[in-house]
Amino acid sequence: MINIRNHGEIEIIRTNALMVTATLTEVAKFLKPGITTASINKMADEFIHDNGGKPSFKGYHGFPYALCISVNEVVVHGFPSEYILKDGDIVSVDCGFYRDGYHGDHAYTFAIGDVKQETLKLLRVTKESLFLGIAQAAANNRVGDISYAIENYANRIHGYGVVRELVGHGVGRELHEEPQVPNFGFRGSGKRLQAGTVIAIEPMVNLGTKDVYTLEDGWTVVTADGKPSAHFEHTVVVRKGKGEALSSFTPIEAAEQVNGELNSSYYAQPALV
Repeated sequence: MINIRNHGEIEIIRTNALMVTATLTEVAKFLKPGITTASINKMADEFIHDNGGKPSFKGYHGFPYALCISVNEVVVHGFPSEYILKDGDIVSVDCGFYRDGYHGDHAYTFAIGDVKQETLKLLRVTKESLFLGIAQAAANNRVGDISYAIENYANRIHGYGVVRELVGHGVGRELHEEPQVPNFGFRGSGKRLQAGTVIAIEPMVNLGTKDVYTLEDGWTVVTADGKPSAHFEHTVVVRKGKGEALSSFTPIEAAEQVNGELNSSYYAQPALV
């Protein structure tokens, strides 16, 4: 069943999605070489609770942390740990915020210090592919139109591996709802989109192969060739004409520019938004 949300529901989801934005903005201020990923999780967990929410991920099917923190070749679902961040790392931070019966879900990949240019390009292209997908989240389009826009840009134009085992999804009262939103597919295929449907669009794009595998912890997904992976995500409502992101990268990017430990040279071009 695909849920169609009314104005009031959408505004609650928007508020929660923007609280995820606020959390990721705090992460952007906090990140630097020499800190552990566990310390990022602790800070964010406290921030979410201090703002009257609950971390959507904590306890979800047994996941034990507030954040998924995925470094370098980790695609998604990385466990916060005593790993110490270093100059040149990229760090995907995925976060959910639950309050008033609804979830917001949103992710961003950060570049710490002197990151290789080929990896910075991967981040830029992945972010741009997200905005191209959002533009296709229009009423009367089909899910495959989103999928095709992402895969065409990231894979056919730029040659990156687009992960197939993990997909976007509906989001609302449940963290994961219908429809599934793959990052690969064909125009005109899949379920028809209706105005008011809220989805999480989240391209996961690898520098090398599209192939991935899951570690023994049952959660952490890594690239099969050990090359870096990027992940960007927005909570999006289907609208007439094009989708509307309910979360925002703007304050996160502003915090990146202020934090001299981060490399913010991979922004998406406004023309693609």
